Amino acid sequence: MIHQIFPAADAGPLSTEQLERLYAYPDDRLRLSVNFVSSADGAVEVEGSSAGLSTPPDRAVLDLGTDLADVVLVAAGTATAEGFTGVKHNDRMDDRRRRFGLSELPSTAVVTSSGKSLDPSAPVLTDTVVPTIVLTCESVPADLRGRWTDAGAEVVLTGDESVDLAVAVAALGERGLRRINCMGGPALFGSLAEAGLVDELRLTLAPFLVSGEAGRIARGAGMDPARLELVSVVTGDDTLLMRYRVRAAPSS
Repeated sequence: MIHQIFPAADAGPLSTEQLERLYAYPDDRLRLSVNFVSSADGAVEVEGSSAGLSTPPDRAVLDLGTDLADVVLVAAGTATAEGFTGVKHNDRMDDRRRRFGLSELPSTAVVTSSGKSLDPSAPVLTDTVVPTIVLTCESVPADLRGRWTDAGAEVVLTGDESVDLAVAVAALGERGLRRINCMGGPALFGSLAEAGLVDELRLTLAPFLVSGEAGRIARGAGMDPARLELVSVVTGDDTLLMRYRVRAAPSS
């Protein structure tokens, strides 16, 4: 059973329908949410994958992120390491998307500035129902971009030497993909945060100690700290699942 513990006025056990409403996008404005799981000591992976940190409540919320989005956004390296495919039909998702008035399936968008971590045979390109969108840049060799297209992807150029994430996010919005669920990895999250493009962080604190050299949930050049506002906290199976809204930077 999953319980809500914050806000205190809403504390109590949550039905599946109540959890859906908690994690649903409030409207069809362009919004970008980022999903991450971290161990209690800050690790984002075990043996190269986040799967070793996941718990049943985390998986329930992770499913909601995909089920209620217009598009799943992921870095090419993460898609490869985690074995991503395109999103597939299942009864749970089909029911949710029908009830929330969404399209049949969310799209998948993969970000790569170099192209090196996105092989044209990768399942995220070839094992799909909805064609994957590859957000990349002019500096990636044209023959590689052509092989992505041949694999069934839609290739969108969003910069010259690297992906301009503001252009990339806008390109998704122009395609009607306004509910954006980012699944990482840390470098993409860091870059999105630095660009001021993240609206919400959905962070699972998993009940594990990992130690070692595992990285953190965001990595990049660094930025002035962005103030977060705690929106909700739910718990189950010794796991904390928090939603933070990213506050807009004060105007100068």
